[in-house]
Amino acid sequence: MPDDPRAQVTEPTPSCPVEITLAALHGRWTTLVIREFLRGDHTFTELRHALPGLSDKVLSERLAHLTRAGVLDRRRHPGWPPRVRYTLTPHGRHLGPVLQALWDWGERHQPPPPADT
Repeated sequence: MPDDPRAQVTEPTPSCPVEITLAALHGRWTTLVIREFLRGDHTFTELRHALPGLSDKVLSERLAHLTRAGVLDRRRHPGWPPRVRYTLTPHGRHLGPVLQALWDWGERHQPPPPADT
């Protein structure tokens, strides 16, 4: 761990950089939503098509969460019907290497297949 006083705590704190990162990635589907944004900007409908197993309710929750966390920028475009387009912020784009590191770790540390009984 880094030589930083925040790394010397004895319990999780909201100012811990690891806790901040985990809070941004919180929730099932969040990493897949971010993955889609690493590929480009999207509307709600485009995300629904890219992740068909994700319910509209959960997608709405994830988009709101990621917007509040500063990972996504939400832009409403004028016209009818109104269009909302989401883009990764520079802050959000920095999650790309984090997700890659998580992938790499998981790839190297897959549990062995269950033994046949």
